[in-house]
Amino acid sequence: MTVATVSAPLDDMSGVPDVRVVAVPAGHPYVQRVTDAAGIELLPDPPVPGAAEGVWWPPVALDPDWIHANADRADVLHVHFGTESFAAGHLTACVEAAHAAGWVVVFTVHDLTHPQLMDQSRYAAQLDELIPRADALVTLTAGAAAEVRERWGREAVVLPHPAILRDGESPTVVALSEDLRIGMHLKDLRPGTDGPGSARTLVAAVERLRAQGRHVVAEIRMHRSVRDEAARDDVRAAVAGHPFAVLVEQGRLPDAALNTALGGLDVCVLPYRFGSHSGWLELCWDLGVPVAAPDVGHFADQHDDASTASFRPGDADTLTEALQTLLSRHEAARPGSIARAELIEERRSHRREQDAATATAHAALYRRLRSEGVS
Repeated sequence: MTVATVSAPLDDMSGVPDVRVVAVPAGHPYVQRVTDAAGIELLPDPPVPGAAEGVWWPPVALDPDWIHANADRADVLHVHFGTESFAAGHLTACVEAAHAAGWVVVFTVHDLTHPQLMDQSRYAAQLDELIPRADALVTLTAGAAAEVRERWGREAVVLPHPAILRDGESPTVVALSEDLRIGMHLKDLRPGTDGPGSARTLVAAVERLRAQGRHVVAEIRMHRSVRDEAARDDVRAAVAGHPFAVLVEQGRLPDAALNTALGGLDVCVLPYRFGSHSGWLELCWDLGVPVAAPDVGHFADQHDDASTASFRPGDADTLTEALQTLLSRHEAARPGSIARAELIEERRSHRREQDAATATAHAALYRRLRSEGVS
């Protein structure tokens, strides 16, 4: 994906004071990567009363009183995540407080539908508060930018998602297997995930592929602790007794173990019923794992290569077609192969350059907005 260009001043930037950014949340890995440019000072998340260390939600900085009290500490308020816990009107008050403090406001539109919510009405109202009032908008894909333009008449700068796999972090090598392993991770069955429907669809697609002579197996993972116990029982029933599908119920895996589990897949299937962008898809890309993504949101826009194929949610025929396409495209770069290892390193190199350009573009955007002042 091409990184959009945000014009920076042409003179020497060495004398420009640091731009001080209150990001919501500052501790999120995505935020830390996109603000990793010279001259950017990222203020830490204020501690949440009564919460464990490292917990940033609900975000203390997204509060008019906190903004007023810290007016002289920052230049920019950049909202990313964590708005869903606030009542109507709260975000408008935050933007007004930031402007009164002399801060410019940036909003990154990660989600046009919220993956943690079944009822989208409250979140849609929050988008109606933030998108028209922010001084600048950022989003991750051209498709999402087009949706923002169509719904609100505003332009968003397109800056791609940074790497998930940390620089220097290498997944454990997985031995080549005769079976082609198709994986799906349902995590804790949050509202945006259709666990039972996705499990049934994958099992049906595996049956079709095996009937065509492909040695495929399904590996479905799910957390032991889930949000919807009835859905969990339906997932168990969908997989129970199937000779070529296995359900693994587990705790939340540490990063290294998750990378190993994902790295052992020939294809990963995303189980989402709705959504906009996927960090899971980005991790798969870093690990060289092709992704079958539902044709909702803007998942297919996240990478403009052949690493993703789309299917209709709940439709075994289109999922089968997507899996056929991906298995054929990537048959040389199977888990444990030299080609897969080379692909991971090639993508790691690409990410270094792209992430540096993305961070530089954020810094240039902040400087331009600060020089223009509050609108």
